[in-house]
Amino acid sequence: MMKELVEVIAKALVDNPDEVVVTQTEDGNDLRVELKVASADMGKVIGRQGRIAKAIRSVVKAASSKIDKKVTVEIIE
Repeated sequence: MMKELVEVIAKALVDNPDEVVVTQTEDGNDLRVELKVASADMGKVIGRQGRIAKAIRSVVKAASSKIDKKVTVEIIE
């Protein structure tokens, strides 16, 4: 569920939605979502002073309260 959420948000932000890759790994009660985008779109996903990245993390954190797991969103270059 978190993987799909991050993927939908990222694809809406970037110019190259085909290059958006989201992977999800689970370790006990921790869930790690990794987002990889084209280098040209990196600024669009991070935003000025990291505002968009912070907003993505906030949305995921709010959604994760239903599944009772700690979710970490990493943006990979």
